[in-house]
Amino acid sequence: MPPLSRRLALALAPGLGGLALATLLRRGCFSSAAQAQERGADFPAKAKRVIWLFMAGGPSQLDLFDHKPGLRARFNEDLPASVREGKRLSTMTSGQGRFPIAPSLFDFSQHGEAGTWVSELLPHTARLADDIAVVRTVCSDSVNHDPAMMAMLTGAALPGKPSAGAWLSYGLGALNDNLPSFVVLTSACSQQSSVQPLSSRLWGSSYLPGTTAGVTVRSAGPPVLFLENPPGVDAAARRSFLDATKALNQHALERDRDPAIQTRIDEFEMAFRMQSAVPDLTDLTQETTSSKQLYGAQVDVPGSFANNCLLARRMLERDVRFVQIFHRGWDSHEQLPARHRSQCQEIDEACFGLVTDLKQRGLLEDTLVVWGGEFGRTSFCQGNLTLQDYGRDHHPACFSMWLAGGGIKPGIVYGETDDFSYNVAQNPVPLRDLHATLLHQFGLDHDRLAVLNQGLLEKLVGVDAPARVVSEILT
Repeated sequence: MPPLSRRLALALAPGLGGLALATLLRRGCFSSAAQAQERGADFPAKAKRVIWLFMAGGPSQLDLFDHKPGLRARFNEDLPASVREGKRLSTMTSGQGRFPIAPSLFDFSQHGEAGTWVSELLPHTARLADDIAVVRTVCSDSVNHDPAMMAMLTGAALPGKPSAGAWLSYGLGALNDNLPSFVVLTSACSQQSSVQPLSSRLWGSSYLPGTTAGVTVRSAGPPVLFLENPPGVDAAARRSFLDATKALNQHALERDRDPAIQTRIDEFEMAFRMQSAVPDLTDLTQETTSSKQLYGAQVDVPGSFANNCLLARRMLERDVRFVQIFHRGWDSHEQLPARHRSQCQEIDEACFGLVTDLKQRGLLEDTLVVWGGEFGRTSFCQGNLTLQDYGRDHHPACFSMWLAGGGIKPGIVYGETDDFSYNVAQNPVPLRDLHATLLHQFGLDHDRLAVLNQGLLEKLVGVDAPARVVSEILT
């Protein structure tokens, strides 16, 4: 008989380990993937699906959503030391001799019934003012890209944690049998410099079952790698091979009780079903001209942000639960006006088209749309400051995101920053609260969605501080 694994030994332990495990089970703090799917949501959900539009690199809240007209009279003045309050700076500006204020070059105007201020860079997003909730006071602790992206998408700055998409897939299971519950799309961008690399850790499953991890769909070549049968192997031969492999894996699972083996079985079966589902999913010739026109001129360009937004809508219609769309190139340490103008042209109309399309099809009501990056940008200039040009460094202390659908209160602005868009003045939204709110909309209690990992209790919202659902932005 093979030796017991640590997991099985704990489950069978008759002493304190067994008692501790039983206690956690009674409290609802520990669950297997099967148990999570059986119990479903903790309370009625407002959202069924989510699209997270991730602007990697850090869009400038000061140039997009956080209007500070008073800064124009303070052009090139030093940002008061009392405002900086000793907050951590990145190595790119920590050695600067001074921190000159750089007002936004762009005009803002008010839109919608709430008079939401939106920059001239986002004329199409401005048309959504009555459909979205702009949150100006998201805040994080991470001042560098990789840990900040990890914190935003996994709840922890250090790698090795499951992503938000994996947590949702784990807690609620899949909505369909033929496509993954969690899909990742990476968009092309025109910026050729300061483009942050993306790691699969951002959509990984870590200690959760491997089937909860995000599956990347590519814009060139086979949409999903290694999905097609090799030359000379037809569907019948592939099915026969999988049946034989499944029988061997099933025998190993009964012998070792290792959940990783069940994950392997499930992944093989999903890949077989995806062979017929994926080609239909990515066939945009089925779309009408009027639908495509909503997303802008780049909609037929494979890998463009517009193309990915349309693909995402098709995935939602086929009950993919979580779609993550990345758009890179927002890291503007220099020439921010020119770079942000280019970036906004690539995403603005597509964001409008996506929300409008979802609304027209009756999908927005139970689809949560999230837009934002890993942090914002400083109100002081990095590098040379002129009346027509400036750069901005990373700024996690306060930045803007917007949300729509899925039970989000439309047409509101939440939170206030100080006169310099440097600190939260009212209603901070730390990442754990953002994550708690996301889970809440799916009917999940952020404290109950937890697992034991090597003896430690793990949650998307972390265990270091209590998280709060931001009920003020919910219907």
